[in-house]
Amino acid sequence: MQRFPGTKIILASNSPRRQQFLKDIGLAFDIKTHEVEEVFPPHLKAAEIPDYLVRLKAAPFPDLKPDELIITADTIVWSEQQCLGKPKDKAEAKAMLGQLSGKMHEVITSVGFTQAHQQKVIHESSQVYFKSLSEEEIDHYIEHYQPFDKAGAYGIQEWIGTIGIEKIEGSYTNIVGLPVAQVLATLEEICHS
Repeated sequence: MQRFPGTKIILASNSPRRQQFLKDIGLAFDIKTHEVEEVFPPHLKAAEIPDYLVRLKAAPFPDLKPDELIITADTIVWSEQQCLGKPKDKAEAKAMLGQLSGKMHEVITSVGFTQAHQQKVIHESSQVYFKSLSEEEIDHYIEHYQPFDKAGAYGIQEWIGTIGIEKIEGSYTNIVGLPVAQVLATLEEICHS
């Protein structure tokens, strides 16, 4: 089933998880990315941060054809009034996981839909409750898994999500990196309007 014929969808993300989600819902898309320095003004809070970053990621695509639609996405972890991005090293990953241990945090993903004549940005927030993680569990995760390409230093689909998360409220796919149901609903609204 070809969804949205007549619209050429371009995903501006190298994330294998985002690419897989779009394939899973039967979307035909190309991948085109530009290096963007993901820096945001310090006064921004919570959802304002990924909202800003998805607009920034769309900026290198100025000359869109009328049938092209660029999808940009950005996920942050918001914990204790702080934005946790991707950790730079083991020490930072350990500090982030220590901060999340035994507490609730928000995972916020913003998605931008940019066309030649308009831009729409949506965001979704999910609450994640971690059990208290032992130092051994945190060290094991950092040594054996991939904390460095993920906001907040963890992937819910990996080992730490299985052993460490007591409950979630909201969209699961949003925590992985793309709120799929909301993306699909927005595409239907844009492409059928």
